[in-house]
Amino acid sequence: MAFSRNGLSTVILVALGMSSLISVAFSGNFYQDFDITWGDHGAKIFKQGQLLSLSLDRTSGSGFRSKKEYLFGRIDMQLKLVAGNSAGTVTAYYLSSQGPTHDEIDFEFLGNLSGDPYIVHTNVFTQGKGNREQQFYLWFDPTRNFHTYSIAWNPQHIIFLVDNMPIRVFKNAESIGVPFPKSQPMRIYSSLWNADDWATRGGIVKTDWSRAPFTAYYRNFNVRTSTGATASSFPEGQELDAYSRRRLRWVQKNFMIYNYCADLKRFPQGLPPECRTRSRFL
Repeated sequence: MAFSRNGLSTVILVALGMSSLISVAFSGNFYQDFDITWGDHGAKIFKQGQLLSLSLDRTSGSGFRSKKEYLFGRIDMQLKLVAGNSAGTVTAYYLSSQGPTHDEIDFEFLGNLSGDPYIVHTNVFTQGKGNREQQFYLWFDPTRNFHTYSIAWNPQHIIFLVDNMPIRVFKNAESIGVPFPKSQPMRIYSSLWNADDWATRGGIVKTDWSRAPFTAYYRNFNVRTSTGATASSFPEGQELDAYSRRRLRWVQKNFMIYNYCADLKRFPQGLPPECRTRSRFL
């Protein structure tokens, strides 16, 4: 797929926090806000805590996590992904709680051969169960420059965004028995690791270790939360506006390559209930 460089206007989102809530923004510093959790030799912090890199070689990948936990808000991180032949590698950036009934909100970037597009893999886990994958190509080369990947999370929905462009919405469907992550605070995690048994073309293409180390870069971490923001204090009706819904449909029409809600072979007994009650674009 050829990359296009459309000049895309800023997507306007209805604010996560309404005027009755106090919005609190935290501009991050990697020294202050994160701990290196594994692969110490492959994780480095630069520029007084403003830039972080993760690397992968034959001996180990690397990863970090936030010192704080978050319950609702918007998380932004700018990433520049592994350049060149990144086949077999996965750069993961996600929110997660702990334990067998954990909640999780995932971005995973699946490496590919030089010239082929990255695949953005998204998933939502509730009470330890995932299997809600949607995958996309990007409309730009994510290895040439930094781009912003965001998770906007409130009790009504989770929105995945790329450069402020919504690519996926997972709505609260508790009314029809679908669990929704709203009670477990989550930390921010990221890692770079070898997954050549499945990541690229189903594991057919293996990691070319002659190109190691593989390195991804992070900067401009930002968190916006709302004080006193509980499930009951968030007002109803916080939805994407009409322009943002059009942008969401544009992404999903042109760049979505997998949607669990359309995979009838995977669910021969019937699609999950949330797939039967919402637009296929959400």
